[in-house]
Amino acid sequence: MFCNQCEQTAKGQGCTVRGVCGKSHEVATLQDLLGHALKGLGLVAHEGRRAGVIEEKVNHFTAEALFSTLTNVNFDEERFVEYINDAVELRESLKKKVKEAGGSSEFALDVAQLQPAGDLEALVKQGEELGQPWSREAEEDIVSLQQTLYFGIKGVSAYTHHAAVLGREDDAIYAFLHEALAALSVSELSLDDWLALVMKAGEINLKVMELLDAANTSVYGHPVPTEVPLGYRKNKCILVSGHDLYDLKNILEQSEGKGIDIYTHGEMLPAHGYPELKKYDHLYGNFGTAWQRQQKEFPEFPGPIVMTTNCLREPKEPYFKNIYTREVVGWPGANHIEGDDYSEVIDKALSMPGFAGDEDKGSVNVGFAHNAVLSVADKVVDAVKNGAVKHIYLVGGCDGAKTGRNYYSEFVEKTPKDTLVLTLACGKYRFYDQELGVIGGIPRLLDMGQCNDAYSAIRVAVALADAFDTDVNGLPLSLIVSWYEQKAVAILLTLLHLGLKDIRLGPSMPAFLTPNVTEVLVDKFNIMPIGSAEEDLAATLK
Repeated sequence: MFCNQCEQTAKGQGCTVRGVCGKSHEVATLQDLLGHALKGLGLVAHEGRRAGVIEEKVNHFTAEALFSTLTNVNFDEERFVEYINDAVELRESLKKKVKEAGGSSEFALDVAQLQPAGDLEALVKQGEELGQPWSREAEEDIVSLQQTLYFGIKGVSAYTHHAAVLGREDDAIYAFLHEALAALSVSELSLDDWLALVMKAGEINLKVMELLDAANTSVYGHPVPTEVPLGYRKNKCILVSGHDLYDLKNILEQSEGKGIDIYTHGEMLPAHGYPELKKYDHLYGNFGTAWQRQQKEFPEFPGPIVMTTNCLREPKEPYFKNIYTREVVGWPGANHIEGDDYSEVIDKALSMPGFAGDEDKGSVNVGFAHNAVLSVADKVVDAVKNGAVKHIYLVGGCDGAKTGRNYYSEFVEKTPKDTLVLTLACGKYRFYDQELGVIGGIPRLLDMGQCNDAYSAIRVAVALADAFDTDVNGLPLSLIVSWYEQKAVAILLTLLHLGLKDIRLGPSMPAFLTPNVTEVLVDKFNIMPIGSAEEDLAATLK
């Protein structure tokens, strides 16, 4: 195997025996083979659009299948066998429809003719022979950009899937996914062509995040500032981890009045700020904080655990009987729920002990998405103009266990009292419970939501730039970004598409970026690795 798609990849180069995340050689190889199958499907779908043939099923499958290959989403070998076979079946069916519509029916490239081997062992061997779904012959800088594009569209696909679940779609997004997959199948593109596709991935991801924001707020309302308990109370319980608010809403509806409290974990914490979710009295609190504590806390949770998207660590075998996966998530031995019926989970919760007593562990505030922040934008602008706020930091992104991530908690802790800190995504769990105080009635630490709520931060930044008659780069604003997996890659590409400069990225730079590609990013955007908290604070406040 070879995998370098996440920040924690072995030795900063690539995992070659087993993924740091726990991914086996077999799973990694099947994911690569699925990538080749999707390239073939992308070629045919791209040609299909030229002939006016657009298949909704192909669109949805493409996003879901790419989503399944994100770090720590799905380690179930059998699920990948299904995805690979489905990709080829959809490709062949689509070929016929494209031919009937007058489009090209000749696809000479091998990926468009790929036929899956007959069993799991043979599929793994087939995947080993084909290798990673990018070029074996291109020079290293082009390969670097191909990897960046491939990992970027994985993140785009995750957000696309979440938005589609709530009925928000735009065919331009699916068209780009197929365009990108088709491009990964050819060899004649130049370095500039690949760079343009990478930047377009950032543009498309902005569109996707806007769609997902509209989907979430239209269904659940705009988040409002809300205090969330970090402790627990005596009752039966279910823990919901991940990103998908749709799943949480279904669980809340079906468990109402049954004597069960619903707790959130990880990126589900911002759910407490949405009016249509917080109205449920049994949506009680948040259980679990930083990544490295997750495995210790999950076994202690006295109820079933529902994982709605990628979890941050593979659940250990003794606890599979209490873990239920949703959507594209898959772990060998864990329970998987198809559809929207959570009766099995509810029955499990009622059979488990629940919490025997109450414990107060304090609380945190959520709900400072763009609507809430922009409602007090005049106060923020006045505070900046009169000197009460000297600087604004956006400190957010992914969390992980790698040494060096304590930088982000140290950075926030040491920010001066006349600065604001906006935060989002799971990286905030390093510091989300810090007491930073207020400035003019505005909390210094403002939680803007999930990783996809980078859109909220962009909306706020653009509004402030307009108020000061400048661009975002002209604001007293610094971006301190942590990354771990491919949704973060997509968001970073969006920030670069918008022309944002001086981003500090860490804990380390992506292994898939060559020195030459990194130099391009430095020259064009002044992107830089994080240093020490003290040095970076001093540099941003000059």
